Amino acid sequence: MPLKIQQQPSLPELDQLETLIALGGKHLHSQVLTHVSTNNASYPVYSVSMGSQAPNAPVIAFVGGIHGVERIGTQVILALFESLIRRLKWDQSLHQELSHVKLLFLPLMNPIGMLNNSRANGNGVDLMRNAPVDAVGRVPWLVGGQRISNILPWYRGKKGQAMQPESRVLVEHIRQQLLTAPFSIALDCHSGFGFNNQIWFPYAKSKQPIPHLAEIFKLRKMLIETYPHQDYVFEPQARNYMTHGDLWDYLYDQSLTLNTTFLPLTLEMGSWTWIKKNPLQIFQSTGIFHPIQPHRIKRVLRQHHVLMEFLIKVTGSYTHWLPQLNKERNHADATSLWYTE
Repeated sequence: MPLKIQQQPSLPELDQLETLIALGGKHLHSQVLTHVSTNNASYPVYSVSMGSQAPNAPVIAFVGGIHGVERIGTQVILALFESLIRRLKWDQSLHQELSHVKLLFLPLMNPIGMLNNSRANGNGVDLMRNAPVDAVGRVPWLVGGQRISNILPWYRGKKGQAMQPESRVLVEHIRQQLLTAPFSIALDCHSGFGFNNQIWFPYAKSKQPIPHLAEIFKLRKMLIETYPHQDYVFEPQARNYMTHGDLWDYLYDQSLTLNTTFLPLTLEMGSWTWIKKNPLQIFQSTGIFHPIQPHRIKRVLRQHHVLMEFLIKVTGSYTHWLPQLNKERNHADATSLWYTE
């Protein structure tokens, strides 16, 4: 009898991404950063870019799926990605915009975690606790990152051990693509904390202000002035809780040795609202981190599109808004807002 070939389990978000890469064709540059495997099945980790390939072009990266159970983050990025690809067929203003800014998409950084409905990767490691960074001060037990066991959540990995493949390729790719650009923004899309949609910036390891505080404050001010009806809570992550091993802390500190500006942001979609409206979804495997109901999924996909388009325009126009003359005033206002008890 002929042997049956067992087909590896499919991942809808990965299938959608590969379909969109084919649809984008010549307008895209795609590469596989690594493959990750589980149970004799292998899955690629993609990076896809569009827009300017000039070395001096500003860059914005959209990152998702670092926590596999938070699949709405990946879906939000894919919704933006598809919209841009379809607009390329007719929108000449988009072509002009992309001629001087580079867009980078890394929507599914942890395919094994997503396949398993797990926060961690296939080795049980939480990728957002995996960088060689220790917090200054006390962090919440377990949640802040632990080295006890990969059976427990928020596992950092063994001390002194190399970063996980997914963390390593993300760090290397951001170094190559963003930290070498004169200006760059990274938006990392997550879900699952609180009732409000939040935008966090470093540090997670410390309650000390970052050197680019004036730039972050100006960015927040422009968002509020441009979209006065938006509801994002924009603040340093450490105001909520501190963690060890944050990848963006690690990359941001490396950027400080360079003559460039790198602003890493985390979009934390408040999933507690979804649970409040549909309490029974907590009994589903992804219920704490995903809208579940189709109409709520569509609403979330629409809701953050404006923010992401705003950040694209901010990146392309960075020379027109980065604070120069009023930098000290912006820094003082930011310190008063975020770092004064």
